[in-house]
Amino acid sequence: MQADRDSLLRRLHELRSEHRDLDTVIARLDEAGTDALQLQRLKKRKLKLKDEIAWLEGRLVPDIIA
Repeated sequence: MQADRDSLLRRLHELRSEHRDLDTVIARLDEAGTDALQLQRLKKRKLKLKDEIAWLEGRLVPDIIA
């Protein structure tokens, strides 16, 4: 159980890091006026990462019924 949790935490850390990196790349490319299609793909990837992060956070936080 703990190994599974550690694995999820490690994956969550990786996804958050990639999400931050994409944020930086998107900002720089947007300033430079880069290809709109490339920018759109990066933004879609960032949204997918956000969804994965939310899913993992949901798995890590136990459901507590009050």
